[in-house]
Amino acid sequence: MRTRRQDKAVAEAAAASAAIPPVEEGESPSKPVSLTTDSDSKDAQRSSTTVTISKIEGPTVHHRESTPRSKLPTPLQFPLVAILSLVISELGYSASWSFTQGVLATYARLPGTWTEVAAIMGWRLFELGLGWFGNYDGYDITALNLLSQGPALYLLYAHYETPALALLLTVVIETLATYIPFRLLRPLSRAHAQPTAVPNADILTDGPIALLTTLLAGAIYSVSLLFAYSTYLPTYLVMYFEGLPSLVRAHESSYVGLLPVTLALGFAARVFIFTPAEATGRTPADAKNEAFDPVKASLRETVRWNFLGWSSQTKVALQRTALVVLVSGTNTFLRTRLTIVGVETIGAVAWSSVWVFAAAITGVALSAVGGV
Repeated sequence: MRTRRQDKAVAEAAAASAAIPPVEEGESPSKPVSLTTDSDSKDAQRSSTTVTISKIEGPTVHHRESTPRSKLPTPLQFPLVAILSLVISELGYSASWSFTQGVLATYARLPGTWTEVAAIMGWRLFELGLGWFGNYDGYDITALNLLSQGPALYLLYAHYETPALALLLTVVIETLATYIPFRLLRPLSRAHAQPTAVPNADILTDGPIALLTTLLAGAIYSVSLLFAYSTYLPTYLVMYFEGLPSLVRAHESSYVGLLPVTLALGFAARVFIFTPAEATGRTPADAKNEAFDPVKASLRETVRWNFLGWSSQTKVALQRTALVVLVSGTNTFLRTRLTIVGVETIGAVAWSSVWVFAAAITGVALSAVGGV
């Protein structure tokens, strides 16, 4: 049974709580407000009133890309990229003529027909188009350019006694002619601009992993070339490379520049294949592939899953590997056949096959490493 004293305490507590001013939105009191009429009374403590303020979360902040996109109209962007690339290339070779083209002229072959000129220029534009419409950034196109230019330049160094300085300057000019236009008109991808903000950031930013993947890719290129030298390649060099210096001397000199060239190609392969693949996060297609049930699936769905049921990360690696194979093989063939004197078609195919095989194995190996 309640007493008058208890009723009085409850009434006073209710009146005191009604007198508390309302709390404005956004205020965060440091502790709850508790009122009692008599601290010494247990009955009054039971009648205490508590006011609690909930926290209001702020909006989510989305980070912008590191570099704004070009404001030029879309139809004008690729033509401008192509023009800038050709202009930079011509200016570079003109400024360094005595160190590059003048030296390379010893074994250079001028295109004999307009068809050959169109093939060389058309392939150059096609290669830029692949990079631009494939949505690659400056790092991607530079790595792809090195993978495509390296084999033909190494042939000149190892078998035609071309000075290393001339070939190094050629690489620098070609690199600037591809990197600068893309860098000016397209921002870097998140994988290259902010590697710490992408999936698998701990792998992409790990120094030892970067070194080991580069060494792995470089080793594959080295072994592929050495295997070719020990099997079929010397025969094709003798039969289908007219004017080639002594094969014994050429074969020995080829090992001198093998390590730096293959390491450079390995680094480019890691940048172009491994980094974008690792930066690819999970997609709805991955969840769909994991939910695949062979018991309930039709024959068509089962066949499709067996051939196309790769993860998004693996698909990126394989697509880029196929592109490296295409670009490296075609560019090596065209430059060997159309720009070096005395090289026959079969010989150009034989030299190109070495690098096609190496690029394919490298891409598969980097994809396998990334999937572990």
